[in-house]
Amino acid sequence: QVQLVESGGGLVQAGNSLTLSCTSSPRTWNPYAMGWFRQAPGKEREFVASITWDGSLTFYSDSFKGRFTISRDNAKKTIYLMINTLQPDDTAVYYCAGTITGGNLTSDFDDWGRGTQVTVSS
Repeated sequence: QVQLVESGGGLVQAGNSLTLSCTSSPRTWNPYAMGWFRQAPGKEREFVASITWDGSLTFYSDSFKGRFTISRDNAKKTIYLMINTLQPDDTAVYYCAGTITGGNLTSDFDDWGRGTQVTVSS
């Protein structure tokens, strides 16, 4: 059974940076790509970025280019999302997910973590 576990969220002040992590198991699970989504209070879940399993390709939603960086460590079966210059509007639950087909829609992703809360204070 695939498990994705996010970590690294918390309460942070605006202007700071934060790096989220998502570790996957089992070790035999190799999706085409993994991605990050976020869901702010009262809003729909939105795509942030994705990275192929070998790390050769990354894709960002236009809204998240610049302050967000996705990366991965294959040895640790972990992907990361670094967020710079955090803003109160970044407050959301951040989810990682895996897809075997690719794409950037929530329906393209088959396996999901439970999310990690990021709260940005002004």
